[in-house]
Amino acid sequence: MTKVSDILGFIDKIAPMPLAEKWDNPGLQVGDPGEGARRIMVALDPSPKVIKEALLSGCNILVTHHPLIFKPISTISADTPLGRSIHEAIENRLSIIALHTNYDIAEGGLNDLLAEKTGLSSSIPLQVTSTRELVKLVIFVPDEQFEVVRNALLPFAKNLGNYSDCSFASDGQGTFTPLEGSTPFKGKRGELEEVSEKRLELLLDRENLSRAISKMFMTHPYEEPAFDVYPLQNKGQDIGLGRIGELPKPLSLEKFASKVAEVLHYPNLRYVGEPSKMIRRVAICSGSGASLVGAAKSAGADLLLTGDVRYHDAMHALDIGLALIDAGHFQTEMIMAESVASRLRVMLTESGDPDCQVICSRGECDPFTVFKP
Repeated sequence: MTKVSDILGFIDKIAPMPLAEKWDNPGLQVGDPGEGARRIMVALDPSPKVIKEALLSGCNILVTHHPLIFKPISTISADTPLGRSIHEAIENRLSIIALHTNYDIAEGGLNDLLAEKTGLSSSIPLQVTSTRELVKLVIFVPDEQFEVVRNALLPFAKNLGNYSDCSFASDGQGTFTPLEGSTPFKGKRGELEEVSEKRLELLLDRENLSRAISKMFMTHPYEEPAFDVYPLQNKGQDIGLGRIGELPKPLSLEKFASKVAEVLHYPNLRYVGEPSKMIRRVAICSGSGASLVGAAKSAGADLLLTGDVRYHDAMHALDIGLALIDAGHFQTEMIMAESVASRLRVMLTESGDPDCQVICSRGECDPFTVFKP
C-alpha cells in the first residue's frame, strides 16, 4: 500500500525540496510518514475550511502550496487558528504536505504552468537563484539484466535539449571472485568468474543522484553493483524565480490583460501602463512578485504579470516604462491544484496503486470581494 512517505517522494520529484528558498518550509507539516495513503486532496491553502473539507471528503492526506507551518512556533494552542488546525489534523490522522517555493522554481512547476496558460514560449527563469550541478553516473550491468536496469534509471536521466531518455552503453568484460558469505548472482564461491557486461552512462542533475542510486540497488542483480559518479565541469541548467518569455505575436496591453483575465477567470485584474502599449516580451511571477519589477525591466520585458502589487511598486513600474498586471495572488497560484493532482494520479498509477484517489478542493475562493455599487 502507498504510504505518506511515498507521496512525499512523489512531491519531491514534482518539486525537489533542495530548490526551496532558505526561508521557506516545504515538506511534511503534520503527519506520520508510515501511514497508508487512502485519499488525497490538493489545495492552495491549508485553511481551516480546507482541512474540514478534506476530512469530510474522506482524505487522510492534504497537499497544499502554502505551508501550514511557515515560521517557527513556540506553542500549539487550540485557541489560535493555526493551533486548532494542527490539533484537528493530528486528532484525525490527516497528513499535510506543502510544496511552496520549490514548486515555484521547479521545471514544470507553478511558474511554467502560468507561462503556458498565458501563451508564453521559450520561457526561462527571470531571476536565477542557482545553477544545477551535473554528474555522470556509470554502472556496470550484466548483459541479460541491462534493459531492466537502464529502463529503471532513464526517468532520472537529464534531457539533452529536446531529447529525453539519453544514455550511452558499451560492451566490456567484468571479473570477480565470490568470497565466503556471498550469494552471487553468477559464479561459485572461491572461483574467478568472467561476465559479459555493459557500461551504462547517464547524465544526471545532482539532486536526482541519490534517488537514481537507490533505484539502481533495487534493480541491479548483483549484491555489490559496481558504479562510479563523476563530477562534471559542464554548466547545468539555470533555475530560479519567475519566468520570462515571448508571446507568439505582439498584443496591446489592454488585449493581453483581457486574455489573462479570461484564462485565470479573474475579470477584476488591474494593470499599469498605456492600454495601447504593445507587449511582446513578458515576465511572470506567481503569487507576490512585485519585487521583480527591476529584474523584469533589466531582462528586457515589456510587462510583468504577478499579484499583490502595492502602490509604490506600480509607481516604480510606471516610472521605468514597464507595464504591469496585478492578476491577484490567489488567481496566479490557484492553477496549481489541478496540475499537481493530475501528476500525482499518474505517479500513483505508475507505482501500481491506481485505487488511491486524488481530488482537488472545491471550497477555496479569493478572500477579497470586489465592491460593485
